[in-house]
Amino acid sequence: MPLTFRRSFRLLPGVRLNINRRSWSVTTGGKRGPRRTYGSTGRRTTSVDLPGPFGYRHTSARGSRTQSSRGHGSRLSSELIRLLRSRGGRRGRGM
Repeated sequence: MPLTFRRSFRLLPGVRLNINRRSWSVTTGGKRGPRRTYGSTGRRTTSVDLPGPFGYRHTSARGSRTQSSRGHGSRLSSELIRLLRSRGGRRGRGM
């Protein structure tokens, strides 16, 4: 069973920072209405929940993923994870 890491933080009402092991993203919008997600890998997603079991999602990628963009997302994610772990330790809460 693989180990996974995913954290989501509310920055402002309607704005969330999502972090996983390899990348990070920022989501704007709430539970109702459209949401836009901008990822560190260049991926952009628009999604809307519709009444009932329906929903809409459109994803677009900005160019192809290169070695430098992969390294940048991983490096930034690692730095954010390290920062969050050190912050959690001071408050007496571990991850």
